[in-house]
Amino acid sequence: MPDPMSVYLFSYGTLQHPEVQLSSFSRLLHGEDDAITGYQTSMMEITDAAVIKASGKRFHPVIRPSDNPQDEITGQVFRITEAELLAADAYEVSSYKRVQVTLRSGKNAWVHVLA
Repeated sequence: MPDPMSVYLFSYGTLQHPEVQLSSFSRLLHGEDDAITGYQTSMMEITDAAVIKASGKRFHPVIRPSDNPQDEITGQVFRITEAELLAADAYEVSSYKRVQVTLRSGKNAWVHVLA
């Protein structure tokens, strides 16, 4: 059973990368494969220098709700602390917002989507 002080975060993008995890959380996260349904993905140009430095990428994926409930985005779900969730928020640029969703596994998780 999860620690009551922990939350789930679903990542479909750069938060899965070890260098981003070390930069954002000062540790590597243990993730499990999972998916979110009813969303579609596209790429977005990032202009924040700190985010580009951490990820090594200028274009990042971003998801938005889809009209097709069968659309699916795969990624990793991480169990993190509330403080780490705030660190994830700080890493994401203002074009993202955090919402809570139910993953294919049944876990309730936070995910950053198009704002």
